[in-house]
Parts: sequence; structure tokens; C-alpha cells
Amino acid sequence: MAEEAERTEPAVSSKFLVTGLDCADCAAKVEKAVKRIPGVISATIAFPAGRLDVDYDPQQTGITQVIDKVKKLGYEAQEERKTSEASQTTDFCIMGLDCVDCAAKLEKRISKVPGVESAQINFGTSKITVTHSGPAAEILSTIEKMGYSGKVDTDFQIKNEPASNWKSNQYIKPTVVSFIMLVFGFIAGRLEAPELMVNVIFLIGILLGGFLPARNGISVLVNAREFDMNLLMTIAVIGASALGTFEEAATVVFLFSFGNALQSYTLDKTRNSIRALMDLTPNVALVRRGTSEIKLPVEQLAIGDVIIVRPGERIAMDGKVSAGYSTVNEAPITGESIPVEKQPGDEIYAGTVNERGSLEIKVTKLARDNTMSRIIHMVEEAQGKRAQSQQFVDKFAKYYTPFVIVLSAMVATIPPLFFGQPFEKWFYEAMAMLLVACPCALVISTPVSIVAAIGNAAKNGVLIKGGMYLEEAGALSVIAFDKTGTLTEGKPQVTDIIPTDGIPDKEFLSIASAIESRSEHPLAEAILKAAEEHGAEVSVISAFEAIPGKGARAVIQGKTYQIGNSRLFAERTMDLKHVEDEISRLQNEGKTVMMLGDDSRILGLIAVADVLRENSGQAVRKLKKAGIKKVIMLTGDNESTARAIAAKSGVDDFRADLLPEDKLDTIKGLLAEHGKVAMVGDGVNDAPAMAMSTVGIAMGAIGTDTALETADIALMADDLTKLTDTIKLSRKTLGIIKQNIAFALIIKGLILLLVIPGWLTMWLAVIGDMGSSLLVTLNAMRLLRVKHED
Repeated sequence: MAEEAERTEPAVSSKFLVTGLDCADCAAKVEKAVKRIPGVISATIAFPAGRLDVDYDPQQTGITQVIDKVKKLGYEAQEERKTSEASQTTDFCIMGLDCVDCAAKLEKRISKVPGVESAQINFGTSKITVTHSGPAAEILSTIEKMGYSGKVDTDFQIKNEPASNWKSNQYIKPTVVSFIMLVFGFIAGRLEAPELMVNVIFLIGILLGGFLPARNGISVLVNAREFDMNLLMTIAVIGASALGTFEEAATVVFLFSFGNALQSYTLDKTRNSIRALMDLTPNVALVRRGTSEIKLPVEQLAIGDVIIVRPGERIAMDGKVSAGYSTVNEAPITGESIPVEKQPGDEIYAGTVNERGSLEIKVTKLARDNTMSRIIHMVEEAQGKRAQSQQFVDKFAKYYTPFVIVLSAMVATIPPLFFGQPFEKWFYEAMAMLLVACPCALVISTPVSIVAAIGNAAKNGVLIKGGMYLEEAGALSVIAFDKTGTLTEGKPQVTDIIPTDGIPDKEFLSIASAIESRSEHPLAEAILKAAEEHGAEVSVISAFEAIPGKGARAVIQGKTYQIGNSRLFAERTMDLKHVEDEISRLQNEGKTVMMLGDDSRILGLIAVADVLRENSGQAVRKLKKAGIKKVIMLTGDNESTARAIAAKSGVDDFRADLLPEDKLDTIKGLLAEHGKVAMVGDGVNDAPAMAMSTVGIAMGAIGTDTALETADIALMADDLTKLTDTIKLSRKTLGIIKQNIAFALIIKGLILLLVIPGWLTMWLAVIGDMGSSLLVTLNAMRLLRVKHED
């Protein structure tokens, strides 16, 4: 107890999650071992939960010692963070990440750093997102120990990365050096130089060209205790050198380094699909501060600042036009090439291009929150979400490497021991086999395809939230559409103006708009807009009276007029027989009919409806042509309106009078009947049905935060035809993924089969391994060039 009396600091309690425990007796041994650590006061393990509670004296021991002790016993341990303890999430950019299998090992190693709660690597963007309570410097140190270089990713940092591949590609210099020494070695050999001199030249090439992969491979072995391609290559080259085949070992080093350099280059080309999005937003903006105009970095701008955008310039910030008139090309966000007119009060988005006039824009969002930044962030997140095919490949690859390593050991030992074969020959074959033990091509086959496809879609105004949704889109058999705001414009418009008493259209609309100018009815705006389009002047009224549920009346130039539904005029005992047929016809077309009259007679009819989008019919036809079995419309409107819109749009079926929960039940029924169902809506009131569907698709998500967050796929513009393009892109992606998996497996299989007759050579193994990785990467890059139909 003397030790406890001497302790000046109170005991610290920590909880640890222990993985790998599969028996109670083993758990007891862990508990006992931890108790023996100097400074540990008590240790209790809960076997079913795998949770270890430790009280210890912080002056004598700490979290690291406890974790190390558990690891020495063959288990993994991680501190369970207290909910009250502050933690932060940091993104790190990693340079030199060109192998998916190596990326997975790096993720695993960083997750073991003390204080790290979670680590998720995004191979597509060369970033790792880490939630941690400790310093970022320790994570950066671990990245360097694993053979890479890293830095904390801050806003706008990626824009300033050097474009030169010579600087960013770490394999170029070793490739050049190993090639030069290989050429010198071959020349010296042909000139019959002394064998020692020739071997020394080759050895210099091996050391200089193979230093980087050897260092990286050893770092992974020491820090992650796993084999990667770099280490396997190093072992094979050392083995070849031990057999005296320096020329072949130098060739292997060059081919390996050259393959990595090419792969790094092609992967950078794929990753540039995201960097290209980032480059769309300017780094600086011209800002009016007081009476002066100054250029400032966009991250220094505040909400309420006014920026000035000249013709031809890219718009740096989200905001509203405060002065000026122009047309703006919104293709970078929506994929639509037709410019959009902008005037004071209109929304404007960062990354779009001002075409004609000068604009003054009042900033409404900070640079990190603008539409383009949100899109980029979501695309990056999407690339990190594993597709189903990738999950399968990852599981397969987990067992592939150990299997080939064991097979290599058998090749090296069984023929010499049991069949009297020469050891050198089969040891060489085993070393060659090690070069195909890393499943690089197989593991990379899916993510590079997903990265390329998502980047292509984003460039064309379609935001896909992850590989799983990209895959699912290609397997859809039924698509359900919300009506209002999706198949239709979502804004009532005047469709028919039918004067019945010989009054001219302009005069008719002038009277109707005068009454509606004082009305709060939802259809009033449509009538006022129609009057403006027809050039009808709004008459001056001297009195106005709203009649709830029926309409309104007003006095115009001393005469009383009224507008409303049939009940308003029926109460005044007016004869409606001469307009009943017309009213019935318009209502059967799904239109709302209003009558305009004076005190004695009906002057005419105005029909208002939520009209079909211009391209809705075309979109439905394209979907059916693309193989969608059924297109259905879901709406809360009445049956007659729904039937009329359904007929015009060409959908196969419709369901009317639906509440949000009814839409949800309908989606459940469609899923049970057809399997794969998408729900297309506005991302807000259709959220339950979208969440239940296989893929939720938001329509016209530009500037709509809720739609961007809710949907699995977001169509940034009001263009349903892009849905067919997305489905075709999905199917193309699935096809390329299958091709890549087949290429990788067939090439690896053929290389391994060459061992049976003893024909496998190291240079052939390297060409096969690196060649298959390059092949699947180049094949995936075809997705960057898939065209979207106009």
C-alpha cells in the first residue's frame, strides 16, 4: 500500500476494445497479463463484449503500454474514447498512394495509432479521413513510417498542388536511374567487360532503383506486420541476386518501377476528374469594400460581401444578384449548356460562368459551404464508399496473397525434397511467384472504375453518392416519379383563356388580373403572369372583397366583377349551362377552371394547371427504351388530374390521392413485386419513399440543401433525361468492372500456371502483374469519356 500512498496523481481509468478474443480462458489470461504491468492498479475484462477496463497510475504507465501488452498476446486493442472527450476529424492528403492493397494496409495501421477513433482512406482522392483526439503530427509520422508523405488537407489546398508529374510521381526518378544502369550493364556485357564490373553496374541499378519500394515494403512489415507488393518484390530480387542472376534482378527492378510510375500517372489522370471540378471555382474575387474594389482570397469573404463579376469571368461565390443583368452558363454544375438569364434577386452559384453583362453579387454562403464545395465534398465521399463488387473483391484478395505465398514456399521446397529437382531452379520459380502474390490489379479493378464514373457523372450534372448506388442504378426495373415538381413544373400556369361573351383576350385578362392582384390565392400569380405575357394592363380597382373557398370580387371603373369557382356563380343564380360542357372538358384534362363574370353574366373561363415539363415525355420514352420495365407516377392530386398528366407523360401506371405514408407503402409493394425500384422526387416531402427505395433520386437539386443530403443520386438540373444517361453509365461501369476482374484473374491465373512446367521468369511475372494493373486502370479510364446524350 506504500506505493499507493506515494502516488501524487489520482488513478486514471481507461476502457479498451479488444478484438480477436474467442474464448473466456484467453480473456482471463489477457486480464492477468495487464494486471502485471507496473503501475496498473486493476484490470477487468468483459469477455462477451471484448471490453477491458483498466485503472492505472499515469506516472508509471499509460494507454500505449496496455495496448502493446495486449498486442504481444496476439490480440488487437484500441482505446474506447469517452463521450465527453473532445475529438476532431482531419483530412490528410497522401502522396505516393498508387496501390489499393497498400492503401488498405495504411488505413489499418493508422487506425491503431493511440488516440485514433476511426480512419477511412479514399484511394480515389489520395486522402484519409481520421477522427482522433491526439495530435495530427503523430498521424503524419505514421504515414511517413509507412513509406508515404502526407500533409493536413485544408480548404483550397489541392488547387495549389504542382501539376508536374515529375515532382508528384515518386517512381519516375528510380525508374530513370534503374533504366540507365540497366542499359550500361547490357552495354558492358556486350563489350565483354569483366563479369564483376557488369554485376556491380547491375547491382547499383538494383540498389538505386529498388531502394524506394524496399524501404516502403519494410516499413509496412515493421509497422503493420503485413506483406505488400513492395516487400514481395524486394524478397524476390534479393533471392534472384543470391542466385547470381543480377541482370534479371535489375530488369525486374526497372520493370517494377516503370510499372508503378505508369500506374501512378494513369491514376492521377483519373483523380483529376475531381481536381478539375475544384479548378472551376476561382481562388480570388473582386470585392467591394466601402468605396474601394479589392481582390481577396475567397476564404476571406464573408456573408453579405458584394463581389463584382465581369463578362467572361467565373463566379467565385454563391449569392444573389444585387445589380446588373446577364446570362450565366451553369453547365459546370447542372451539365446544361444553355445559358440562364440572371437579374437582381436571382440565385447565382460558384463555378458558373458570367457571359455577357457585369454582375454584382451579394454573397450568401461561405466558400467552404457553397454549392460547388458541397458537390466536391460529396463526390469525394462517394468515391470512398465501397460498391458490392468491391466488397467481394476485397474479401477475395484477403485470402489470395497468403495463398500464393504458401504456394511459393511449396514450389521452393517440394520439388527439391521429394522429386530430386535442382533447388536453384525451383527457388527461382518461387521467387517469381512472389511477384504475382500481390492482388493489385484485382483490388484496383473496381475503385478506379467507380472513381472515373462518378467523376464523369459529376461533370455532367449528376451527383452519385457512392459506388453502391452507381451499381444499383444499372439494375433498376421500375422507376416511380413524384408528379408535382418532378414530372410537372410544380408551378401553376394558365393553359386556356376562353372568353364567352365576345370580350377580347387582353381586356378579359386585364379584368381578371386586376382582381387577382389583391388575392392571396395560389392561382393568382399564374393569372398575373399570363396577363403580363399577353401584354394586358392590370386595371385599377376601387374595391376588393375575398370570398373564402369561392373566389373574389372587385369594382373596376364603377362596375362589379367577380372571379371564382362554379359555387360562387351558382349562389347568384346565374345560368351555367352554356359553359358546363367546356368546364367538364377542361376538368377531365386535369385543369382547375375559374369563371370571370359581372353581376349579370359569365364573361369567360380561365383554366390553370401544373403543366408537364417539356422533356418529361422524352425522359419516360428513353427510360423504356433503356429497358426499364415499368414507369409509374405517384401523386397526392385527385384522380382526374393524375390521369391527365399520366396520359401526357406516357407513364405505364399512376396512383393518386396519396399521402407521404401511402407513397412509402406503394414503394414497399413495388419492391416486393419487382425487386429494384427507384423513387424520383424533390428530396423533401418524398424523403420516406426515397429512403425505402433501392435508389432515391432528387430532381433539380441545384441549390437545394435538403435534396442534396437526402438523395442517393441528385440530378442537379431540372432534366429528367439525365436519368437514362445515369442508368447507361451504371451499366457501362458494371461491364467494365466485370472486364477488369476477368482480366486480373485470367492474367494472374495464366502466370501461375507457367510454374507447373517451370517456365515462369521474374521479368515475365513483373510484366504480367504490373501490366494487368495498368490494363484495368486504362480500361476504367474509358468511363471518363462516356458521352451523355443531349
